[in-house]
Amino acid sequence: MNSTLLYLTDLYYPAKGRNYYEEDVYITSQLKQHFNILIGNPQQALAFLDKSDFIVFRNTGPVAYYQQYFDEFVETVKQKGIPTFNSFDGKADMKGKQYLLDLFDLNFPVIPSVDSTKKLHLLPNSDQYIIKLKNGADSIGMEKVSKEEINNTKIEDKLIQPFIDFEYEVSFYFINDEFQYALYAPDKSKRWDLRTYKATEQDLKFAQRFIQWNNMKRGIQRVDACKLKDGSLLLVELEDLNPFLSLDLLSEKTKNGFINKFVSALKEITF
Repeated sequence: MNSTLLYLTDLYYPAKGRNYYEEDVYITSQLKQHFNILIGNPQQALAFLDKSDFIVFRNTGPVAYYQQYFDEFVETVKQKGIPTFNSFDGKADMKGKQYLLDLFDLNFPVIPSVDSTKKLHLLPNSDQYIIKLKNGADSIGMEKVSKEEINNTKIEDKLIQPFIDFEYEVSFYFINDEFQYALYAPDKSKRWDLRTYKATEQDLKFAQRFIQWNNMKRGIQRVDACKLKDGSLLLVELEDLNPFLSLDLLSEKTKNGFINKFVSALKEITF
């Protein structure tokens, strides 16, 4: 008998440049060959826990919009011992943006980040700065301020980064600790207009460093980086909760390979 999978997604979330429902309808159409599928909204998940053997947490939108419910859900899942994919033991975006400050302090190749105007001297000199909420996601609360404005900007539960004039953004996608594919946005003004990217050995060494640091038990992770004019990479974010996968942009071979690996990873926790 197949195990019952509770697949959590917000099919109606208006994600800029992304169609959650298309991606999740496709994924569940593939998973139903191996599991009994229940599709649920993340804000109704508690009602279905007793009907499922394990949970897949996918395109659910920023949990900041339902933080209290999400925290209760995570605690209940842990108490009941229900396996989840992703596991909720990541140290990156699922915990907010504090990790960017921590990694900068540890000299990891990340966009320089501080949480006080008193620490601006630690950042490269910049005419403009980006302000982000520590608990933000999907660009919620992000603002750009000038060098003249920064000292008069209220910084509370926020981080400050210099504005980086990068060449393009590139994303590396992993299942557990195995690299699957990479995509990049050749036009940096169009974040989700992506193309296939052939990752170099140096690229993968960069991305793997963050996967190893995060040390999650299981899950899909997306390492987002910016390529600088000198060819080096800096981490923008490590999405370890519910990364959008852009599967519709992949070749059939790559997409099928990803789904097969996903199914195998899920079966490892259910059989």
